[in-house]
Amino acid sequence: MSGSIGRRGVLQAAVGALVLTGCTPQPQPSPAPSPTPSSAEPTEAFVFAVPAAPASLDPAATSDLESWRVSRQVLEGLVAADLTTSQPSPALATSWTASDDGHAYTFTLREGVTFHDGTPFDAAAVKANVDRWFAAPPEFRAANPTMAFTSVFRAHADQADLSVFKSCTVVSAHEVRIELTRPLTAFLDALTMPAFAISSPKALAEGTADLLDQPTPAGPISRYGLHPVGTGPFSFAGRSADRVELVSYPGYWGERGEIATLSFVVYDTPQSRLQALVDGRVDGFDPVTVDTMEALVRRGLPVARRDPFSVFYLGMNQESSPLQSEKVRQAVAAAINKDALIRRFFVDDTSSAGQFVPPRVTGFNSSANFPGFDPERAKRLLAEAGYKGEELTFCYPLNVSRSYLPTPEKIYAELSAQLTTVGLNIKPVPVEWSEGYLTRVTSKGDHAFHLLGLNGSYSDPDNFLTALFGARNGEFGFFDAQLFSKIERARFLADGAERRNAYVDINNQLAGTVPAVPIAFPISAVATSARVESYPTSPVLHEMFNRIRLKK
Repeated sequence: MSGSIGRRGVLQAAVGALVLTGCTPQPQPSPAPSPTPSSAEPTEAFVFAVPAAPASLDPAATSDLESWRVSRQVLEGLVAADLTTSQPSPALATSWTASDDGHAYTFTLREGVTFHDGTPFDAAAVKANVDRWFAAPPEFRAANPTMAFTSVFRAHADQADLSVFKSCTVVSAHEVRIELTRPLTAFLDALTMPAFAISSPKALAEGTADLLDQPTPAGPISRYGLHPVGTGPFSFAGRSADRVELVSYPGYWGERGEIATLSFVVYDTPQSRLQALVDGRVDGFDPVTVDTMEALVRRGLPVARRDPFSVFYLGMNQESSPLQSEKVRQAVAAAINKDALIRRFFVDDTSSAGQFVPPRVTGFNSSANFPGFDPERAKRLLAEAGYKGEELTFCYPLNVSRSYLPTPEKIYAELSAQLTTVGLNIKPVPVEWSEGYLTRVTSKGDHAFHLLGLNGSYSDPDNFLTALFGARNGEFGFFDAQLFSKIERARFLADGAERRNAYVDINNQLAGTVPAVPIAFPISAVATSARVESYPTSPVLHEMFNRIRLKK
C-alpha cells in the first residue's frame, strides 16, 4: 500500500513540473479586451485525438462535449468565456448595456464580420438565430432533451407565457436588443455557452436545421448538424465516421493563430489515444486518465491540467418504483465509497463531491453533504424501506471517456460491486456512447441507475442546479414542486447574501432527498506532444485551437 501511495506522489510531483498551463485564477467581473487580427498566415497541421465523435455539429441542439468542442472553433456567440477568468467577454458583440430593471440587454455588434459562406453578420442574423431557438418545435425538443435554451429560458414559443425570453429586436444594422420577461441574474454568463453561438441564417435555411431527417448511430440530426457555418477562426471542411476536418478561415476578424488545418480524430480508448500521441500520429488528446498518466510522465510528455469545474454523479430514476423511496435512495448514497473510486480511477487532486455545486461557485454549502459511506446503515435503510431485491437496471456507456467520467466501464464495475454488497440487485445495461447513450439516460425510459456528469459552462449555481433539478425530466423522473419553486426563485434573485443563502438551502434539501448521488469534482487534463509550447486550458472547456502555440 505504501508503494502505491509513493508512486502517486511521484506522479503528482512530475505532472506539476510538466503542466503547460496552471490553475486559473478566480473569475473577475470585468470583460476582457478583444483580440487583434494577425497578419501571419497559418501554416501548421494539428491533429487532436478525442474519445468520441460529435453527436451533432449544431450546438443549439445538444450538450454533448465533443459536439461543443468542434462547434467552439467554427461558431461564436455574442459573448465568450474569457480564457483566464471564464467571465463574459466581448466576442461578436463588442459591448452591451442592461436596462435599469434588468429586463432588456442591448448589444453593439462587431462590424465587418462575415460568416464562412460569405453572408454578412449583422443584427438580422442574430435575430434569426434567437427566434429559431425560441420557436424550436416540440418534436425537435423531444429529440434533444438537453437543449440549453430550454434549461436557461424554461419554455419556448408554444408556451410563451412561461418563458423567460420575450423578444429579440433589430435596433439597427449592428445593434440588437434581447428582452426578458423578468431579470435573469446569470443571463450574460449563460450566453457564453456554445449552444448560443450564431449560425449563418442562410446555412440554417439551406440545411433545414429544425428537420431531423439525417440518420446517425446516436439518433437523427438535421443536414445543418452535419455542416455548421459560423464566424469562428476555423471553417468546416468535412467529416467521416471518426474524423472532423476544419481549416483556418481567411476572413476571420480576430487572431487566426498558427494552425492551418485542424483534425479531430476518434480514438475511443485511453491506450489508443496514448499510443497515437507516442507514435506521432496526433499532437494531443483529451482526456488523460489514470491509466495513461504514468506513461505520459515517464516519457516527459506535457500534461495541461484544468481547474475542477465539473461534477460526476450516479443518476437515479424515480420512475423505477424502488427508487421512489427516500430511504432506498439514501441507502444507495451510503453504499458508495467515493474515496475508493477516486483513488483508483481519477487524476490526483480530484475531490469527493458532497453536493452538485463545485466549491468555487456561489451557493456552495460546505455543511450540506449527502449521506457518507456507511454500508451497515445502507443495509438498515433498505430493510426499513421494505426493499425485496427488485431488479434495478444500471446503464453505463461503452467506448468513451469524458472529462468527468474517464473510464466508465471500470467505474461501473466498482460502483455495481459496492451497491451489490449492501443487497441491491443490479442488472448491467451497457450502451455504446456513439449509439445514443446520452439521449437514452436523459429521456423517459428504463434506467434505474446511470453514470453521467455535468461540466460547468459558466460560473453560477444556475448552470448546475437548474439544468439538473429545476424541473421534471426524463433523467431523474421525480416531481418536487417545492424544490422546483426554490430553484426558480433563486435564479432570479440579485447577486448577494439572499441569493447565496437560497442556494445553500437548496443544496441542503438535495442532500436530504437524494435525487442523485454526487461522487466527484474531477480534475481533467490534456496531453500534448513536445511540439506544443502552450495549450489554452479552460475550466469551462472554452479551449480555442487558434490560441495553441507551437514551438518554433
